[in-house]
Amino acid sequence: MEANSSSRSDRKRKALLLAATEVFLDKGFDGTSMDDVAARAAVSKPTVYKYFSDKERLFAEIVLATTSQVDDLVRLVVETMDDQPGVEASLTLLARRFIAAIMQPRVLRLRRLVIANADRFPDVGRSWYEQGFERVLATLAASFKSLADRRILGPGDPLLAANHFVGLLLWIPVNKAMFTGDHHASTDDLELCAEAAVRAFLNGYGTSERVPAKSPKPYPKPASRKNRADSSGGVGLI
Repeated sequence: MEANSSSRSDRKRKALLLAATEVFLDKGFDGTSMDDVAARAAVSKPTVYKYFSDKERLFAEIVLATTSQVDDLVRLVVETMDDQPGVEASLTLLARRFIAAIMQPRVLRLRRLVIANADRFPDVGRSWYEQGFERVLATLAASFKSLADRRILGPGDPLLAANHFVGLLLWIPVNKAMFTGDHHASTDDLELCAEAAVRAFLNGYGTSERVPAKSPKPYPKPASRKNRADSSGGVGLI
């Protein structure tokens, strides 16, 4: 009986976290109330307080609960770098998979939520970064060190190289999403970012001949609000 009770309690807690995550993403921290969470989870308000003492604790829980998803990204890095025979092929495949994972709308919305509340909850933001993104960088750095030891990549600080690789990969699409609120980059645009990042990285860190640029089409500039509305039949906002 105790095991069944514990299992039900765990399921209830997970359901509350899921509901709270959706509400926080929709309304932000200030716009969210415990009543909202209870309504979304279809439970009473006292039930929410039974599991979470206040809104601040609930917010911290929903943010830190997402760091477990990083395990999949870490595994992706390891498997991709191990499975491909050539460094350019493995980096290109990794770049494509990595950028597709990071640029999911839900991930971008969570990132925006954490950044928006970093001053208020610095420990939450720090923990989210350390348990999440920093773990991925460390895993990537270990792969780069192995490649450098085999003289497939040039010598240097592997963690700095990992940061450079991820920066080249994500600078354009993540900044565009953060500043414009457009969380739906096209597959073609992400492919372009991935391929360009690998070329630039290997030209800086590779040991063989420089990787020639393929003269790709320029990264598309965002359309004006008026043009976007006109093209979709909506009303332009000037």
